[in-house]
Amino acid sequence: MKKIKYLSHYDVLPSSQNRFISSPAAVNKQDYIFKVLSELGIQTTVISACGSREPISYPACEKEVYPGITLKLLPTLKCKGKISRIIAVIVFRFRLMMSLLREVQNGDTLFVYHSLSLMKFIKILKIFRKFKLVIDIEEIYGDVLQDGKIVKQELKFFELADGYLFPTELLERKLNAENKPYAVVYGTYNVEEDLNCSFDDDKIHIVYAGTLDPRKGGAGASVATGEFLDSRYHMHILGFGTDADREHLCKEIERVSEKSKCKVTYDGCLAGNEYIRFLQSCDIGLSTQNPSGAFNDTSFPSKILSYMANGLRVVSIRISAIEASGIGGYMYYYEKQSPEDIAKAIQKVDINDCYDSREKIRILHNEFKDNIKKVLDSICD
Repeated sequence: MKKIKYLSHYDVLPSSQNRFISSPAAVNKQDYIFKVLSELGIQTTVISACGSREPISYPACEKEVYPGITLKLLPTLKCKGKISRIIAVIVFRFRLMMSLLREVQNGDTLFVYHSLSLMKFIKILKIFRKFKLVIDIEEIYGDVLQDGKIVKQELKFFELADGYLFPTELLERKLNAENKPYAVVYGTYNVEEDLNCSFDDDKIHIVYAGTLDPRKGGAGASVATGEFLDSRYHMHILGFGTDADREHLCKEIERVSEKSKCKVTYDGCLAGNEYIRFLQSCDIGLSTQNPSGAFNDTSFPSKILSYMANGLRVVSIRISAIEASGIGGYMYYYEKQSPEDIAKAIQKVDINDCYDSREKIRILHNEFKDNIKKVLDSICD
């Protein structure tokens, strides 16, 4: 039986409510990968880099999240004041480094979910241990931050890898010049059972589910689109972000609602069954993001897979990462990031056509299982 270690900001509910995680989308994707590793019989120790999000201490914890997949959470310190918070962070980082030195031995295979905060830990670990490294790359964060210095640091870090998980074929072509073992996984390929949900109001329900970060532009563009739709439509926004992001979004919704007959609402940040039931009550999912962003060639909008896994039609900006993917032919595309163009694409969607997005997700799942097994066979002793 193959054994691997996996370092990431991962936790599972309910304790993830109390610990820092990178984002719900990142946790969902890692959770899917762990399910696949469990199905393949790969014994995996997940070393979590999640510290505490509250000024109270948490003990070390170890639990099996799936058969053969063990999650290890580190203890945290109680911290109330500014100085104690700084001390708590320093102590947590020290404990994380010690945990890596204890868990990762010479000859082991370590997967790392790419994070700017974890790169230094891996570089230090490389000094003391000889191990195979697989980097799970979601995007080049320096592109999102528009910081060339960070991009250079990331590219240097990627060179340390013996294998990769990529979110798009385009990113594989960009980074894998040495043709190291790799697998492409756009996001989670969990097909959701049809719950036969609906709002039962004869409206066409559209949903944008994702980050509220204005740099990505998706939520704002979706809200603005409501101004160019009529009363047959209801535009829903689901998402996560800062208090400032939510406040800005709600103001935009108020502005658009004064002009439009289309109903536009922010419905919070949902998870689990509540999230699934909400998606399945909708008809169309929006993948709206700024097409000029450098991150578009290096990341895949995971929301598209969530929509398809729940049977929704998808309206998306036409970008290479999506168009060149295995599901590119299933999209309704718009060309320009304007509310008018997005609205026109929405109006072209035939919600009564013969459509089975779930079957395509099942095919992607089986392909990924085969490909990640090939990666492990190539690099694991």
